[in-house]
Amino acid sequence: MEKYYNGVASLFLLVLAFSAASGAAAARVNPWDLAIRMPTDDQVEDESDEVGTRWAVLVAGSSGFGNYRHQADVCHAYQLLKNGGLKDENIVVFMFDDIAKNPYNPRPGVIINHPNGEDLYAGVPKDYTGEAVNAKNLYAVLLGDKNGVKGGSGKVVDSKPNDRIFIYYTDHGGPGVLGMPDMNFIFAGDFIDVLKKKHAAGTYKEMVMYVEACESGSVFEGLMPEDLNIYVTTASNAEESSWGTYCPGMDPAPPPGYLTCLGDLYSVAWMEDSEAHNLKKETIEQQYNAVKDRTSNYNTYNIGSHVMEYGNKSLKAEKLYLYQGFDPANANEGQNALPRYSRMDVVNQRDADLLFLWHSYERLKDGSPKKNDLLEEITHVVAHRSHVDSSIKLIGNLLFGSARGHSILKTVRPSGQALVDDWDCLKAMVQVFESECGSLTQYGMKHMRAFANICNKGISKEAMKEACQEACSRSLSGSSNLFVRGHST
Repeated sequence: MEKYYNGVASLFLLVLAFSAASGAAAARVNPWDLAIRMPTDDQVEDESDEVGTRWAVLVAGSSGFGNYRHQADVCHAYQLLKNGGLKDENIVVFMFDDIAKNPYNPRPGVIINHPNGEDLYAGVPKDYTGEAVNAKNLYAVLLGDKNGVKGGSGKVVDSKPNDRIFIYYTDHGGPGVLGMPDMNFIFAGDFIDVLKKKHAAGTYKEMVMYVEACESGSVFEGLMPEDLNIYVTTASNAEESSWGTYCPGMDPAPPPGYLTCLGDLYSVAWMEDSEAHNLKKETIEQQYNAVKDRTSNYNTYNIGSHVMEYGNKSLKAEKLYLYQGFDPANANEGQNALPRYSRMDVVNQRDADLLFLWHSYERLKDGSPKKNDLLEEITHVVAHRSHVDSSIKLIGNLLFGSARGHSILKTVRPSGQALVDDWDCLKAMVQVFESECGSLTQYGMKHMRAFANICNKGISKEAMKEACQEACSRSLSGSSNLFVRGHST
């Protein structure tokens, strides 16, 4: 199964030793001592900076046990923020909620994010689950539009001008898009417009956003203004994958019975860093640097990714507790001794589902009906990937000629330039492809740059439709309509 690991390194992780702090957050202070303390001390910072309410929006954009890690990431983030003092009424959670009680889960009702981790599922709000996890609801929640949400708890970010907002998203992505379970993608142009509307409404002071997805930098590259009081970090740049970790066969491995990855490299990096520090002392910039080192697997970028930053970078000087809260148990953790990890085993995000299917297949006895079903599913997934890849390549050849098609579709615009000039065109080209060729699925999102470049070259919908019909009819011939059904794991 080595081909599915796509760059997994044989490495060791130095697991964090969590200290059991039992005292109060700080020792009692003499009033005279307090009067002469420097203005950078925690007590003064609390008075000058901690104004308004902390809000958080946590989004797992996938479904299925093969994507266990995304909902595990979100559950972990919720517990971290809850321990930091954020209230449930101010934390909005999007997760499909098909993992905890999934038949594949060896510990029913429990979700973990680390091989030695505790249950993270207990107490997590079920704000938006199942079909309610979609882009429209996310936009309405961010804008505080109670009438705009459909299904779910109806909870929205009803923030005020002095409030701070923390957004964390984890799932599959592609150039200019983030995934959602219903495969109606979050397009970068739409998402940035929502952020602009939120800023224009004057309903927050500052916002910090962490985004875990393949090509997640492309969602903000050339699009994210610097004057919205929003700071963003992403797990990867505009043209590379992000990575799953704590997967079967890795070191450390998940507990026996777990056939899927427990977390994502960038995500566990920031959360395990937050849990190891006093967030009233650690700055956003310090965490960014620590996460950047760990997510790059210490400059081995062939099995890691480039953590990027966008927006108003002056916010980096602020302390993390302003967004993630403060856990008194970490009061004695020093911000100067940032933990050093060993390089970690990882798997390409887009191959984690195949890794799960393969381990599920291997554990079954030969000849069992379920094993035959899984083999058929693996065959279908691999065939679908081949269909999408070959169809896109042929479409490029039909539109631009065999000598130029491939290079045009792969063209990466210069840094600082958005993926596409016309986002409506990009959405239209995706719709044309899916109507003729079947669902892109989470794997096909990687080809979004090809659609963007087709738009940037001024190709009409009619020409695109003709090319799709010809290209995909060849691939679909004799496939028993598998891809028209849009099979996805």
